[in-house]
Amino acid sequence: MGALDDGHFDEELENGLVLGVCSKPEIEKTKIIEDAVKVLLLGLGEDINREGLRKTPFRVAKALREGTRGYKLKVKDIVQSALFPEAGLESGVGHAGGVGGLVLVRDLDLFSYCESCLLPFQVKCHVGYVPSGQRVVGLSKLSRVADVFAKRLQDPQRLADEVCSALQHGIMPTGVAVVLQCSHIHFPNFTSAVLNSNHQGWSKTVVTSGSGVFENEKEVIWGEFLSLLKFRGIDIENTGSRKSGDGCWCPSQNISTMEPANSEMITAVTSIIQSLGEDPLRKELLGTPTHFVRWLMNFRNTDFKMKLNGIDRHRNNPFGSNGHREESLQTELNLSIWSQCEHHLLPFHGVVHIGYFGAGIDAIGISLLQSIVHFHGFKLQVQERLTRQIAETASLLVGKDIMVVVECNHTCMISRGIEKFGSSTATMAVLGRFATEPAARAKFLESIPPSNTGG
Repeated sequence: MGALDDGHFDEELENGLVLGVCSKPEIEKTKIIEDAVKVLLLGLGEDINREGLRKTPFRVAKALREGTRGYKLKVKDIVQSALFPEAGLESGVGHAGGVGGLVLVRDLDLFSYCESCLLPFQVKCHVGYVPSGQRVVGLSKLSRVADVFAKRLQDPQRLADEVCSALQHGIMPTGVAVVLQCSHIHFPNFTSAVLNSNHQGWSKTVVTSGSGVFENEKEVIWGEFLSLLKFRGIDIENTGSRKSGDGCWCPSQNISTMEPANSEMITAVTSIIQSLGEDPLRKELLGTPTHFVRWLMNFRNTDFKMKLNGIDRHRNNPFGSNGHREESLQTELNLSIWSQCEHHLLPFHGVVHIGYFGAGIDAIGISLLQSIVHFHGFKLQVQERLTRQIAETASLLVGKDIMVVVECNHTCMISRGIEKFGSSTATMAVLGRFATEPAARAKFLESIPPSNTGG
């Protein structure tokens, strides 16, 4: 994110590790990830010693280790310490348990790393069980068990199955049901973003898993489970569900490129996967390094210069036909933006709003503005710098009196321990009259519609 996020860690050592926290093996694994990230940055043509990237290897390693801590946790330790006896939970109908006593926890926010591309995906988890044998479990433990498996490299269906199986074996209930609503960022490449301004930013799927009385999804108990979800406005019946064997939901499977993936970068990603506690030879992970590298290469640092052909032809004439200055406020709203956080190598996306004084630009001019936004977006960035760059370049097209507002959702806000689901960041850049006239800024801000940057 911004400058305030730049390395505020307690007692940070030169190699980025915190005193008294990591064992020697953990230090060695973290160092392997940091070295791998340096290889990736060099493969992108970046200077790993420049200020914005100097601590990126540590930040990425820290985020990945935090986001995959589930490999070091055991469900047994969580569940057994939270089982409580409750009378009336043998097998009788009409009691607070047995066949009819469903317990449901809804709307658990989780995130996981996609095993196919190493990008984080968001999960809305709903989990329930029917107690038996006078055993109930502390409700918070349902969330903790789900999080153990979410904090691993995952596929939605396997995540649902693992949570279901773990609770079934840990609690020994009459049955367990799990429903996951998963959202994976669907990041376009530069060309597709320019050609399709209406690109849909998310790939979504709903998966279910059940055991015991929930094993057959046609049973009445499943209908009751789904009815309890509907009480909260959650209707999964019309969204479609995905079961094992339906094919991969990850958008990275559709990434195509004419260039072969960089072998050194692929080896670096493989070492990262192994350092996280996974087996790079597991069949679901065989293509992951290539998918990640091809996606990352969208943001390589090149000498390509943006050519604003015809910019003078489309520039505003600041004067009307009678020679008087045109004072009307013009706006171009909700231009799509896709970028990559240079601090964590995680994507962020959203919309750009541009306000300026003068005559409006035509369709070609609007297309040029969108190209300017994408040109600055498809790089390693921070949102503050990105906003300023868009304003400075767009001023060549629409004039020096310009204001730019960028609203974005940052994946790094949920995938590195902060877990601020639904949060977004807004930044502004002002030039010319907007820098000196509060009324002009207020008028433009009032024209911006409600945010639609969410997933």
